[in-house]
Amino acid sequence: MRNQQQRQQIAETAARIMAQESLDDFKLAKQKAVARLGLSQSRNLPDNQEIEQALHTYQKLFYGQEQSQWLTQQRHTALQAMKMLQSFEPCLVGKVLSGTSHEYSTISLHVFCDTQEEIAWLLMEQNIPYEISERLYPGIERKYPCYRFMAGETRLSLTVFPYAEKRQAPPDPVTGKPMQRMTEKKLKEMIVENG
Repeated sequence: MRNQQQRQQIAETAARIMAQESLDDFKLAKQKAVARLGLSQSRNLPDNQEIEQALHTYQKLFYGQEQSQWLTQQRHTALQAMKMLQSFEPCLVGKVLSGTSHEYSTISLHVFCDTQEEIAWLLMEQNIPYEISERLYPGIERKYPCYRFMAGETRLSLTVFPYAEKRQAPPDPVTGKPMQRMTEKKLKEMIVENG
């Protein structure tokens, strides 16, 4: 019973840290929570799903309407980006999809094409300055190109996958299961449904 209470306390503290510090790193949030609670390195740490659930609860309780407005704006921005990237079959992933984004969250999209240069050409045609890096996913040895750019005040991240991997999503950092992906059509429906 004591172990379960301590685990819950760490999850709630980590969630509060993530919300208050606009932090996206679960591991770092756990470490900070353990330190703030004055615990020795515990083996009884909550998993990412427990922290994400605590984060949902914390955001509803303390940010309610504000967080709902950020999320709505981010989803509208994601939809506009997806329209621009339509030929690359974009899918929304991550915190903006799950509903745990904060004011400064990056909108993450997965796009699909045969050569990553196609994305660069589109961004150059649209006069959008970008940075390129690589993204690694746990359990996958391959690196994926990742384009980052700004849409107004919002950061966007496009991870480029070959068409052959469209039905094979990488592992979700929260659950370890294949990431949930949402198409433009489904995102439109979600926005309409949520008003």
